[in-house]
Amino acid sequence: MLWDREAGVVRLGGGGTWLEGPAWVGDRVLVSDIPGNRVLAWSEGGDELEIALAPAEFCNGRTVARDGRVYQCSHGRRAVEELFPDLATVVVVDRTPSGTRFNSPNDVVVSRDGSLWFSDPPYGILKPEEGYPGDLEYGACHVFRLDPSGVLTAVVTDMGHPNGLAFSPDEAVLYVADTSSALGGTGRQVRAYDVASGSCTGGRDFYVGRAGLIDGFRVDVEGRCWFSDGDTVVVVGPDGSVLDTIPIPERVANVCFGPDGWLFVAATTSLYRLRTTTSDAALAG
Repeated sequence: MLWDREAGVVRLGGGGTWLEGPAWVGDRVLVSDIPGNRVLAWSEGGDELEIALAPAEFCNGRTVARDGRVYQCSHGRRAVEELFPDLATVVVVDRTPSGTRFNSPNDVVVSRDGSLWFSDPPYGILKPEEGYPGDLEYGACHVFRLDPSGVLTAVVTDMGHPNGLAFSPDEAVLYVADTSSALGGTGRQVRAYDVASGSCTGGRDFYVGRAGLIDGFRVDVEGRCWFSDGDTVVVVGPDGSVLDTIPIPERVANVCFGPDGWLFVAATTSLYRLRTTTSDAALAG
């Protein structure tokens, strides 16, 4: 059993416009309400989402590194930034290796060596409700890696609009969702890439959404992917087999693990949670 069906899916609070980028930070969940240009928060015992930060420069995905530092993507600043406990931020990187601005960094993960890996689709510059109008200055949408020394490289360059991303537990595989079909493209699949020496090779299709686009997701310590897929969370094994499908009352954008096996689900206007029997691979080891 992967989750507690008897306890079910519980709604923790609502009032959002399009909730994204959940992360368990300290003793609460922070979640982005992108069109609302704010960060909302939920703590144990709370019966509603509270405004933690507004305005928030249309921030999107965030992650907690093993050392406790928090990083998030900013559509408004076209940057990846560090988020501090008082919710102040500092830009970590906002330019490509050629010196152009990014499109609108969307989701970010941190590998064991401290490198930041992040996707850069165009939604924050092409969708007025998600940022500020702008141009694709380098003419494409890539996944980038910023190593601890400050060297930035494009590591995935063969996708339409790379979006959610996560590593396998051993960090030998990087999974990346392509959501280009949301703006007229053809991408609606998750691709898997072999990772070695900070580079990605061998890209191949891994999973195609059954209920909708795959947006954000997490990988657990057993290597299972917990994908957002339309109005469901779909659990997929490392071999690509579907292990479970969990219905959610709204369209799902992203998920994150919290303490004690809780999975938090950011779904359109509301934050939900359900109890699982696993935990986040990104924080293990």
